[in-house]
Amino acid sequence: MAKAFWLDRGDSRYATHVRKNVHEFADSWGDIAPVTFACTAWHIATPPFLTPGHVHRDPRILHAHCLRNTWDGSLTAEVRLAAPLPESLDRSRAAWWRDRGWQGWQRTLGQYVEPTQHDLTRSPFLRASLLMQAPIPLSELPPAPEGPHDGVEDRAQRALIVLVKELNALLSPILGQLGP
Repeated sequence: MAKAFWLDRGDSRYATHVRKNVHEFADSWGDIAPVTFACTAWHIATPPFLTPGHVHRDPRILHAHCLRNTWDGSLTAEVRLAAPLPESLDRSRAAWWRDRGWQGWQRTLGQYVEPTQHDLTRSPFLRASLLMQAPIPLSELPPAPEGPHDGVEDRAQRALIVLVKELNALLSPILGQLGP
């Protein structure tokens, strides 16, 4: 089964990056919930904050964010996936395609990419995507550190491991159904 996300293993680059950007975690110090800390750990481990990212993703994943739910403070993951056209549109292309030069998802170096402004001047695009929004359980996340000298690097790495595990459980079966 395809993995949605995976981490660089044996790479100390993320710990160095966390130390260099420890100020990004300031809002999470001493928080009773690990949500803000985990979201920050995710944010600074992924592009564009860290390029290449410490968290890698399946090429069909367009973006992935961790957010604090404003209703109850829980952790919500939001992931957008490139998808094929719905069967009804794909089946009825003859009715709407009409030699207009329709384009779907473009790929560059295996990644699905948005059309550039220049591309949009030349032809129409129709790209399907799926938006997954789901709660992430907090039980395995490490507690938020009390401050910048309270094991931030190790806790950030642990938060990423938990987030990747949970997101893989949610998304890997879906990616398997979407095919290559």
